[in-house]
Amino acid sequence: MFETTIRDGVLQANYPGARWLLTGWSGGYTNSDAVYNVSVPEGWERTDLDTYVEERRQAAGFETTGPGLLTGVELQHAAGAARDGVRAVATVGLSNPASLPLHPDGSEPAGLAEAAGEPGTINLLVGTDRALEDGALATLLAAVVEAKTATVQAHTGFTGTTSDAVAVATDPTGDPSAFAGSATAVGDAARSAVRRAVTDSLASRMAESPPPETVEAAEAGIVTSQDADPFDP
Repeated sequence: MFETTIRDGVLQANYPGARWLLTGWSGGYTNSDAVYNVSVPEGWERTDLDTYVEERRQAAGFETTGPGLLTGVELQHAAGAARDGVRAVATVGLSNPASLPLHPDGSEPAGLAEAAGEPGTINLLVGTDRALEDGALATLLAAVVEAKTATVQAHTGFTGTTSDAVAVATDPTGDPSAFAGSATAVGDAARSAVRRAVTDSLASRMAESPPPETVEAAEAGIVTSQDADPFDP
């Protein structure tokens, strides 16, 4: 299982030999011994993201290379949880929330957050000690995103933020699991770990800076207020 270390605003998830699936600009499948979650300062505007992550990794003294996620949340608000061979670490902020009303009203969306690393980003690092093929790892990512969405919505009414990112990992040498959906041991454990990690990180962040009550009251965000046109498949 991965081990975490935080130094100088950089969180390392160290998992030798792991296979990862990440969303975001550095997304996709990759074999990497580590993945990073990097806290960016207020007013940060860099666009050379790979270079920036590499600079921050080296400055923090981490020798192992690996892809990274970016967040404006300070890493004192990182929270972790584990259950049955699954470990999750979350950093949660909500200054750029996203909302998906069940009944769209056709209004214009709230101001969109365009810059990478917006302060409200919800980042998740999740790993299992089971061996998953690529399809099952993608299913695990879906289960993790579902758990994040359900947890954040229950606490705040938002579905997430405009810049959420997730990284999930598997140990290719572990006991194999053909599936990783919510009805499996792996998927159920991941849902529990994500729920706890997100809840605890959100509580830490809210104690310092309460989330906005609406998207319109936020620094940035989006309401998916436009409806889609139905068709007969």
